[in-house]
Amino acid sequence: MPTDHETPVGAPLREAKQAMRQAMAAARDALDPAWRKRASAALVDRMTSLAAFAGARRVLLNVPFRSEWDAAPLIERALARGKEVLLPRVDETSRMLDLRRIADPAADIVTGYRGIPEPVERCPRADPASVDWVLVPGVAFDREGGRLGYGGGYYDRLLPLLSPRAARVAGAFSMQIVDRVPSAPHDIRMDTVVTEAEIVVDRKGRS
Repeated sequence: MPTDHETPVGAPLREAKQAMRQAMAAARDALDPAWRKRASAALVDRMTSLAAFAGARRVLLNVPFRSEWDAAPLIERALARGKEVLLPRVDETSRMLDLRRIADPAADIVTGYRGIPEPVERCPRADPASVDWVLVPGVAFDREGGRLGYGGGYYDRLLPLLSPRAARVAGAFSMQIVDRVPSAPHDIRMDTVVTEAEIVVDRKGRS
């Protein structure tokens, strides 16, 4: 990986990000499905052990897509604990994420934008500033909280709208942790990164 003074910018940065996205997505796709299921269960257990999650009233979660770790059980646990659960819905016109509150995953989640599971339109809207805890998807992460997203910029536009107090949390398989993700100064770092094997970084404090 480049050293600090070799950090790419402009077109080289975009190329470095895209190269890592492609390599990491291919490696994640190749994981054994049975192992992925076990690792996902361990990830959910570690997520729910976080002090910030335990103390959150309103959480913004997401439903897995393709070979991502399965965060769906986290939705069930949050609801069972009496938390308000929000899911993002893509607004193609504004290129923003529209947050909706769900009560019943079976009835409230459908296949949406580009095949990504999302809440149905009838679910009530929620203000991003009201979120206490957000689960942020990504392709790769590092031990400084650096995140490489999918390239659409949806979470890059959403995260600044959240309260500074909201915990920004990411889950990933261990193989998605790299020495350093290519990033620009404006890229937002995660407060917490969790894998099936460890809590990589947790600036919000552990339980």
